[in-house]
Amino acid sequence: MIQQWPARSPWTFAAVCVMVTLLTLLVFGLTQVPVIELLPGYVAAYLLIGGCIFGPPGKLPALRQAAAFLLPGALLVVLALLDLGFWCGGWLLGLPAWGLLLNRWTMANPLRTVDVFKFFGLLVLGMVVFTFNIIWVIFSLGLFLLPIVPLVRLAHPEYRARPLQAAVEVLLAVASVIIAFAIPTPEGSWSSPWVYAGGAATAGLIITYWAWSVPRRSRRPQLNNGAIV
Repeated sequence: MIQQWPARSPWTFAAVCVMVTLLTLLVFGLTQVPVIELLPGYVAAYLLIGGCIFGPPGKLPALRQAAAFLLPGALLVVLALLDLGFWCGGWLLGLPAWGLLLNRWTMANPLRTVDVFKFFGLLVLGMVVFTFNIIWVIFSLGLFLLPIVPLVRLAHPEYRARPLQAAVEVLLAVASVIIAFAIPTPEGSWSSPWVYAGGAATAGLIITYWAWSVPRRSRRPQLNNGAIV
């Protein structure tokens, strides 16, 4: 009998930690350099988040998955280069969750339109939290949840069975907090980097938790005159 190993899941929490750190660096880089000079950092963020989502399952994404993952980011970069706003930074807030939805998108488990609308609704909410958390600082406390989440997950045997993932996620979570406090606050800034990082963490965790909890809905075979079609 051939033993079937369970499919490896994406490192979604690691993707959130990467997003928090790189988005904070990009936002505070806006005050010092032109947008064009931030493009390599944005590309690195995109590739690292994509690696966390699509890499661990051990298979390349389908063409439609790759296109749906990369195209929005590319289009929003054009808006940034045209000086129409750094919307590509806001898109990073939901990128781990968007990648998770696309990772589950197969012929047997189609991506539902209602889930796409829910995702964009939560993304707008996340951008509101990220933008106004300098006033409602309580939303920035999400930053301190990052090191706690993987430690709590260690209580589950399935998570302990993946020691590499657990170690990487703990290190990334701790690094996110350290880097957020290590970034110097630019002169004239309305708030500190850790406040923005906390807003990104809160928004990212909310959106990604929703995407993770979306149930898989496989198409069931239908009977037609007694035959399975």
